[in-house]
Amino acid sequence: MDNDSGISYRDRRSGRTITEPLSYAFFQRVFHASFVLGLFHLLLNNSVFCRLYGWMQTRPGSVRKISRFVGKYGIDLEEIEFPLDRYRSFNGFFTRRLKPDARPFAPEPDTFPCPAEGKVLVYQQLEDGALIPVKGASVPLELLLDSEDEADTYRDGSALVVRLAPYDYHRFHFPDSGTAGPARVVAGRYFIVNPLGLARVPGVFWRNKRAITSFDSDRFGRIAYVEIGGFAVGSIVETYTPGPVCRGQEKGYFQFGGSTIVLLFEPGMVVFDDDLTADSVRGIEVHVRAGSGIGRQACFDKPLRQAQCKQRKQHMQ
Repeated sequence: MDNDSGISYRDRRSGRTITEPLSYAFFQRVFHASFVLGLFHLLLNNSVFCRLYGWMQTRPGSVRKISRFVGKYGIDLEEIEFPLDRYRSFNGFFTRRLKPDARPFAPEPDTFPCPAEGKVLVYQQLEDGALIPVKGASVPLELLLDSEDEADTYRDGSALVVRLAPYDYHRFHFPDSGTAGPARVVAGRYFIVNPLGLARVPGVFWRNKRAITSFDSDRFGRIAYVEIGGFAVGSIVETYTPGPVCRGQEKGYFQFGGSTIVLLFEPGMVVFDDDLTADSVRGIEVHVRAGSGIGRQACFDKPLRQAQCKQRKQHMQ
């Protein structure tokens, strides 16, 4: 259950239910008061503050925050790319890469791997054809994508939501090989993106700054890859070059702050794993590691799906 003291989720690897402490607990506890929320919007929920706050995390003096952060959240130092003394700022550590073998991407071609690390919700079919029902708030595709034409592509399709807490690995990847277009940036605000923030400020996903990439994957059809900045996110950084990409290839990273990734799929292209589907129906987030399998190619389930995939591949050639 989510409340003002924390957010409960299931850890997929251990099966345990864990309570995630709020990253900005004070703000979220006082958001009940409308005047406080108004002050937040005026003073903090803007690009000037977030850029300034993000810049502070790049200063040499911020390096002292690293050891406290590691201790508080139990960061596994065996899997990070460099020893702690190699990081010259807190943001340098926050955007850390991991060792090459730390997050292997599922190699089976019909398996869909999670593109990022965080708490997952999956939706096998969108409500009313074009709504993502995240934690009591309905997210219309045309607002999320800032385009009615693009929204039509994913009507009656599926959706994956991955919420990254500040302590998660903050680089995100391509879940399949294919061709990626350039990222289209949509200006927006910087609301807190966890479930409590979403419940108190409906429309967070389409109000926040985001980057949208059209990704023609080899096995899962066309995917809308949406990166959504959260509170105090200095920027969304794309590290890929538009064009051919490979499964597991880094796409980019979020600088300091909590963030969210949404992937949209065309109808009949992916089937999510049963445990994730069951938990999502109950509104339970599940922590999943980047690269681990969370679904499969729908073409492998039914002859009808195989025919649909064959037609799509012919169309893409």
